[in-house]
Amino acid sequence: MHSAPAAGTAPAPRATSAGVAAMLGSGLSNQIGAATGSLAFPVLGPVGVVAVRQYVAAAVLLAVGRPALRSFTWRQWRPVVLLAVVFGTMNLSLYTAIDRVGLGLAVTLEFLGPLVIALAATRRRVDAFCAVVAATGVVVLMRPQPSTDYVGMGAGLLGAVCWASYILLNRTVGSRVPGAQGSAAAALLSAVMFLPVGLYVVLRHPPTVESLGYAIAAGVLASAVPYLVDLFTLRHVPAAAFGLFMSVNPVLAVLVGWIGLGQSLGWTEAAAIGAVVGANVLSIATSGRREAPTSGGGPAT
Repeated sequence: MHSAPAAGTAPAPRATSAGVAAMLGSGLSNQIGAATGSLAFPVLGPVGVVAVRQYVAAAVLLAVGRPALRSFTWRQWRPVVLLAVVFGTMNLSLYTAIDRVGLGLAVTLEFLGPLVIALAATRRRVDAFCAVVAATGVVVLMRPQPSTDYVGMGAGLLGAVCWASYILLNRTVGSRVPGAQGSAAAALLSAVMFLPVGLYVVLRHPPTVESLGYAIAAGVLASAVPYLVDLFTLRHVPAAAFGLFMSVNPVLAVLVGWIGLGQSLGWTEAAAIGAVVGANVLSIATSGRREAPTSGGGPAT
């Protein structure tokens, strides 16, 4: 979905400051949006919230990308259709995980997707070390306990697989479809796929004005705002710096979950999340030539 800035260009200090501020705002918007969407779970459920979010994402991406659908060839449609499936599955798995294990843990598990892609891109010893550190953190997070919710954990890991697939598919779509047309077409298809789901939710559990407002707010904060901000950010911030800043998303998720939803973590879980985040920070910070995967955050779709 995103295009990396031109190699070898150093953004001006003002642009860098603006870019950092934009990334911070985008990250906060993303996690606040996810937290807001969870407030609609009692009425709409995770599936209903995701359906509304897909509609909002489609509206935004169609306005920005303006895809010429009739001109697409089958070679272009194939990765677009796969990307549409990944869009919906990624958000559904994330919101299911948020519902069962909390925002901070769900986002951390989903974050493993781009981390694996980044670590798999090189054969450096430091990356092998980072992989071990991240794996240790995951093992600690998923260690058997009486209160362990394996369905929620599994949903978070499915989100990680989807985010990794999203990155790889986005590269293919970006090489075959100009601009943001491919992402816009995929978002439209995903929204169409969720129309029966939305209709079922409305008929089975009529939404309240409040729950619908939460779901729409989630779509705006976690889809529209991050996508539009990232378009600006990648024009002012190097791709590696963008990838590095993505590492704070699990931390922001923990803070938003704690402050906004009252979801607290023990010291062991916090340390494990820190290990996953630290592994990504170390990997990107020690890489002088390798670009981090900046194909956009799963939550922003």
